[in-house]
This record gives sequence, C-alpha cells and structure tokens, in this order.
Amino acid sequence: MADNYQLPIDGNWNTEDMIAVSNLVDAVLQVYEGGCDRNYLMETHKHFVQVMPSKSEQKTFDRDFEEQTGYSIYKTMKMAKESGSKVITGA
Repeated sequence: MADNYQLPIDGNWNTEDMIAVSNLVDAVLQVYEGGCDRNYLMETHKHFVQVMPSKSEQKTFDRDFEEQTGYSIYKTMKMAKESGSKVITGA
C-alpha cells in the first residue's frame, strides 16, 4: 500500500462530506491493517453513498483509491455484506 495517497475531493463538498468520505477510507484501511467493526464499516459506507450517490462517481473514486492503496472499497463492502463476522479483516 502507498503510505501517502491523495483523495479526489469534490470542490462542492462541505466539511461533513469530506469527513464522511475520510471515515470510509479510514475504515477500509482498518480492514486490511488489523480489522474493522462491521457495523462501523457499513455505517461509514452509508454516509459515503449519501455524499456520492452516483454509481459512476463511486466507481471512479474506488478505482483511484485502489490504484493508490491496493485496496478496493467495492470488494471490501462486498466482503463485509457477505460476512457474518462482527469484525471484518482483509487478510
């Protein structure tokens, strides 16, 4: 994973929107760096979708995020939805 990455921030986002996107990114990273509470991950994704309701925007964001970090938001959320575990890990 790249230690430094830059999130594509939309100029129309307010502070709450940026926090919602950052929280999801942090939660996804937690999954691969030791584990993340499933409910927290799902909640952060819900807020992310409210900020970025367009599927095409979500895909573009995810593709850029995966290129920079090696982790996919889509694949992480799919894994979380299919898992019955309280803590999601990407090992």
